[in-house]
Amino acid sequence: MAGVGDQLFGMHGNALALRSQRLALLASNIANAATPGYKARDIDFGKALAAASDGASVDKAAGDALGYRVPLEPSLDGNTVELSTEQTIFAENAVQYRTTLSFLEGRINTVMQALKGE
Repeated sequence: MAGVGDQLFGMHGNALALRSQRLALLASNIANAATPGYKARDIDFGKALAAASDGASVDKAAGDALGYRVPLEPSLDGNTVELSTEQTIFAENAVQYRTTLSFLEGRINTVMQALKGE
């Protein structure tokens, strides 16, 4: 049975949580760009959101959609982080996070106005 939050926010609550987890993972990739043997990871956002929308917890959905990034140019030390790629994906995900957050803020403001009778 869907909760009030699910009815009010739809998939956007799950999307915000998944985007947050993805930001943390991408930040970890960037922080480990010089660590020998570090393997860059990422979450397949579409797959994770579909699983979360089907009832899986956000953590389980993110874990099931977690994978390793294949580098365009492998490094000699085994590190698969390509800094420019990670920074671009991080920036894109940050913009998408903010967009989802703005949508949710608008939804909350609408509910608050309705409760106040405005």
